[in-house]
Amino acid sequence: MGAASPVPSELLSGPDLGGGYLHQLSIDRREGTTTFTHHAQEGGQDAGGPPVGELAGLGFVHPPTPCMFGGPRCWHRRYLLPFAATPRVRFAYQRCRFVLETMLKQEHALAPVPFDDGLAEVVGRLSGPLASEGLPWYVAGSGSVRLLGGGGAPRDLDVGTVRAGVDRLGELLAEYLIEPVAPTDRPSGELVLGGRAYVGTPRSGLRVEWAVPLEPREPARWEEFAGTPGVARTVPTIYRGLTLTVSRPEYALVRAAGRGRAEAVEHALSALRKVGVDAELLDVLLARTALDEAARSALRARARD
Repeated sequence: MGAASPVPSELLSGPDLGGGYLHQLSIDRREGTTTFTHHAQEGGQDAGGPPVGELAGLGFVHPPTPCMFGGPRCWHRRYLLPFAATPRVRFAYQRCRFVLETMLKQEHALAPVPFDDGLAEVVGRLSGPLASEGLPWYVAGSGSVRLLGGGGAPRDLDVGTVRAGVDRLGELLAEYLIEPVAPTDRPSGELVLGGRAYVGTPRSGLRVEWAVPLEPREPARWEEFAGTPGVARTVPTIYRGLTLTVSRPEYALVRAAGRGRAEAVEHALSALRKVGVDAELLDVLLARTALDEAARSALRARARD
């Protein structure tokens, strides 16, 4: 018997509106694989546009060739999941477009992010179940700097965990998901297993992101999001009477320096002054950046000052 013919792309939902964009959800079934794609294109006046900004900061990418649904400027988020996952993909798609306008305003600094309220909700949902199940997790990125007293106003919450924790986070934050937990691609081109949630209401909330490499691999030394227990360097901190684990501020410091974010560099340096510098970790992270040697030396000196 010959191979079954592939089922062409089908539209599951749309056109729908949200955040100044026209949204569509499609499914593509080929040779035993199923790919769901969230399409978004500027919707003009019909969508209440123009939108306040582009979608790249929210994880969307442009496809390499013109999209059959949205054309050459269509934005995509893709999820490789079985067909039986259709209901939860639909749910995340609908929630994403309902909260998109607020997320865009927050991403482009036009609206405040209720970081503390969102963090409290996330901690309340995760800390007990994950501790009882022995699944490690930690606050990373700019959120760790904030929790260590470095200040700043994080626009989202990055959570580090192990592979088994990725699905569990999706279950504990199920009602807030804006992306289903799934194998997917990120703007960097990296393939990951991850999810995203928007904890709050369509008018105000906190974007939460977590992911690990799609395929198990040997992690880089002290990699922050390796998905392997004990790889990231972390420190404990007290939050509302609970002991939370956070990634060390050297990660945020080097990342901010590489992106030219001077204010974020100052916040990370402030956190380092409170917990002390891990010189070994700092040197390892600096060696991976595109910063020239003069910039590395200057940052190293400021961190050790």
